[in-house]
Amino acid sequence: MKHAKLIGAAAAAAAVLLAGCSSSNSSGQDATTAPATQGASRTASGTNLSGDLQIYAAASLKNSFTDIITAFNKEYPDVNVLPPVYDGSSTLVTQILEGAPVDVFASADEDNMKKITDEGYEASDPTLFASNDITIAVEKGNPKGITGIQDLTKSGISVVVCAPEVPCGAATQRLFTKENVSITPVSEEQNVTSVATKVANGDADAGLIYQTDVEASDGALEAVDTPVSSDITNYYPITALKASTNPEAAKAFVDFVLSDQGQEILKGYGFGQP
Repeated sequence: MKHAKLIGAAAAAAAVLLAGCSSSNSSGQDATTAPATQGASRTASGTNLSGDLQIYAAASLKNSFTDIITAFNKEYPDVNVLPPVYDGSSTLVTQILEGAPVDVFASADEDNMKKITDEGYEASDPTLFASNDITIAVEKGNPKGITGIQDLTKSGISVVVCAPEVPCGAATQRLFTKENVSITPVSEEQNVTSVATKVANGDADAGLIYQTDVEASDGALEAVDTPVSSDITNYYPITALKASTNPEAAKAFVDFVLSDQGQEILKGYGFGQP
């Protein structure tokens, strides 16, 4: 497996390699990570970049990436960022491997990114840029009085989760295993947004989603105290793709996500650093 590397660079033109630290991904394989970036370097052509740019990103990144793209376009106004495609990472990987024209891919976990690197689709080693934790989400006011994960096993409590192949679903299964609970969900969704929507609409009493999705719900959802540990946390890698028709713009966008400005936007939406 190609190890993800978090690379920062000084705001000036000289790049600085930050010391990495070893971490374990969801499948127990090592991944190289580093602390917060200090600002990623810009491409040599700078603001002269132009052309279309297609981004595929995990559904949990939609709100933060909307702001990141807006900020990116202020720096690179001639780059036409096409409407991004947001979905479960496993769904996006399938589309990429089937030949979808994509310049940048941001996954919600390392396992799905590995499917890309195993086929040699990446332009450079994927870089970890964010982390996220799974939490129990309930409808505003917590009408069923759910206080912890054991409550999800009670009769009459309906739970919705992400499908196991989706990063939020894989993290959910790791959580259930760690807490030694067995739960039969009423449905398994293909992305975390669908889980959040079902809970907010009252179609389920609780759902397992990312903490960032609770924060993005504008008060429609509440988070219930949920165990957190490094082997449950999901780490997000990003890469430009080898088949990109606009490689300089793709690299510039990846660099922007890793920059101080990009990281500050992600932090504002509740994402942690890898």
